[in-house]
Amino acid sequence: MANAYLETMFSLSGKTAVVVGGTGVLGGALAEGLARAGAFVVVAGRGADRGQARVDAIRAAGGDGTFVSVDAIERESVKALLEATIHARGRADILVNCAGVNSSVPYFEIPDDDFAKVLDTNLKSTHIGCQVFGAHMASLGGGSILNIGSVSADKPLSKVFIYSASKAAVVNYTKNVARELAPKGVRVNVLCPGFFPAEQNRKILSPDRVATIMAKTPMNRFGNPEELLGAAILLCAPVAGSFITGAEVYVDGGFTGMSL
Repeated sequence: MANAYLETMFSLSGKTAVVVGGTGVLGGALAEGLARAGAFVVVAGRGADRGQARVDAIRAAGGDGTFVSVDAIERESVKALLEATIHARGRADILVNCAGVNSSVPYFEIPDDDFAKVLDTNLKSTHIGCQVFGAHMASLGGGSILNIGSVSADKPLSKVFIYSASKAAVVNYTKNVARELAPKGVRVNVLCPGFFPAEQNRKILSPDRVATIMAKTPMNRFGNPEELLGAAILLCAPVAGSFITGAEVYVDGGFTGMSL
């Protein structure tokens, strides 16, 4: 009986989830997790080889999905992604906005191109995804959008100035969109990971910086991508997460709870 109850609460069976940035480390883990929860997953990104490899992993684990190429900062490309999803599945029920890049250039040396690239990839892509898929979900009378923030939205981090600013904006933006779409039945939340080594942050994880991070992380370790899945599935699940919108959920080993 307990298993049946949990299945009812957290199942994504019959749902179609689109993971923008699903070719990356964290996005890929989220795509696989949503598939394990029962969703058909559209892995969306620029890297076809990595995207197809993720789809193959989903299918090998008993799930199902497909890869669709997308440029997340180009509105017409995101519209095409939605159209491809509707063509394949009839609708999109879940959107995860996980496209992201970083810049570790010293503050006084940050070029305008880096500033624009990080804001476009982290914030503009979230905005376009929310608008395009949010309108579709509103027309259906329901859906769930999960944006990806960061611990740096709460505690600005040195050496990643633009990234921190962009993620703070994503959190604020999420709450505004949640208010806008709630009357239309669409929930919008933001998941804020702590330190999960991935492509965009490996180059700044020097031994000294790792030591500083560990000193401020009560669990004294990095996160594993799979440890994001419980919170992500909760926020996307139509039953367990039915009254959750505008929430920012931190999965960070206690990092944001530290004051000293």
